[in-house]
Amino acid sequence: MDLHDKWEKALKKTEILRLRASTLFTFKPTELPYIFLGESAVNIGDTVVRKGKVLVHEPSIFLPPNFPQFEGFEFEKDYQADEDAVRTFLLVRGVSFPSLKYTNEVSTIDVYENSLSKAINHFSHQLEMKEDIYTALIVGPEDCWQFSVLIFVCAMVTKSAPGDLKKFLEDLRKRRDL
Repeated sequence: MDLHDKWEKALKKTEILRLRASTLFTFKPTELPYIFLGESAVNIGDTVVRKGKVLVHEPSIFLPPNFPQFEGFEFEKDYQADEDAVRTFLLVRGVSFPSLKYTNEVSTIDVYENSLSKAINHFSHQLEMKEDIYTALIVGPEDCWQFSVLIFVCAMVTKSAPGDLKKFLEDLRKRRDL
């Protein structure tokens, strides 16, 4: 499957079951922890569990518009596509990320020895018991997990945009009044 097919597959099959409660920070880095669940293609009936986080770095005025930087998403390894190709691929499809740096760090990759539906119940319950309002729960195809995680990041950026704009304008007003 090529980049286009993986993207389409991720769009159709990605579900964000739990979104981070708070929005992105406007003027400092934000960690977006996540648990990604996908049916295993190797061990049929089991679920692959990726735990990680995406660090969305603070805004930088040095980056040109529509120039996000993606690190740690393994596009080169899995799709033989460099960062420029992925950025162009998304932009052509109307997917525009703010010009920030997005660093993905996978902390663990495990196999939950049970079905996807049981894994969803298990990890949902686990997050509820911990009262964890920061960790997202994402379900998607294991073979295009990168795009599922980017869909989650895009959802967080969209959720944060109205507040970010308000905070940015307030900061400009404060600087002007000094």
